[in-house]
Amino acid sequence: MRVITQQVLGGPEVLTIVDAPEPRPLPTEVLVRVEAIGLNPLEARLRAGEFPLIGQPPFVLGWDVSGVVEAARTWRFRPGDEVFGMPWFPRAANAYAEFVAAPALHLVRKPVSLPHVEAAALPVVGLTAWQGLVDLGGVTAGDRVLVHGGGGGVGHVAIQIAKALGAHVTTTAGGSKREFVERFGADEVIDYATTDFAEVVRDVDVVLDTVGGDTAERSLGVLRPGGHLVTAVADEDTDLIAKFEAAGLRFSGIGVDPDPVALRGLVDLVEQGRLRVHVQETFPFERVADAHRLLDAGHLQGKLVLTV
Repeated sequence: MRVITQQVLGGPEVLTIVDAPEPRPLPTEVLVRVEAIGLNPLEARLRAGEFPLIGQPPFVLGWDVSGVVEAARTWRFRPGDEVFGMPWFPRAANAYAEFVAAPALHLVRKPVSLPHVEAAALPVVGLTAWQGLVDLGGVTAGDRVLVHGGGGGVGHVAIQIAKALGAHVTTTAGGSKREFVERFGADEVIDYATTDFAEVVRDVDVVLDTVGGDTAERSLGVLRPGGHLVTAVADEDTDLIAKFEAAGLRFSGIGVDPDPVALRGLVDLVEQGRLRVHVQETFPFERVADAHRLLDAGHLQGKLVLTV
């Protein structure tokens, strides 16, 4: 099979396509013939050496996959089943490849109505948003939720999940993304380039931070007493955690993990027509470097996907 690998850390040009042995599934695992691969900003950071999650090169990036079961050593799936998921995270899943071996519990059946491209775009961002809002945030009907970075991959999915839970959703986004986030259900949109959210937002029950920087700390004043900040980017900042605790507020960091229950929850929302993932652009497998250049540039709307 073909895989996309790198021998050194660096820019998109270090990504190369090579031949490699097809992986063999162990008991309880399946071999998936990959149709599409979702790309995430984390992978650009790993490629460049900014975050050594999976060690030093050579390695194969990627976690988001959608495809067809080629071989199954489990009762959960049969050859020919269409599946998608986020196997192995945070360990290497080697998903930038034509075949991936993965635990059956890290995958779920793909709905017929969900194309492989969109299914591949959903797991990392969908699980992050679900675990942040449902499992950690405990969002319920009538809650007020602030989603930072609503135009991004996690953000636009989080808006839809929060709305499906019955929340009132405010989001920060660039002015050019106002129509985009409103399309996905945002009740209020704050243009971060012209307005300081900390001056205009109050009495929020749950803040979901996907932006980083000083966003989490500046969210202290927007939360109601007992409110909850959930962050995907600052979970190890002990000083920040202490400030929230001193203010009588809750602070949680997301360490997203494979979760078939949450994946099935996302599938339910997709089948109900309450959730869709936006794919800004697709790239053929051979143009992975071009896709990573877009990842490096940032300010994406939704997700990028490789097709195999």
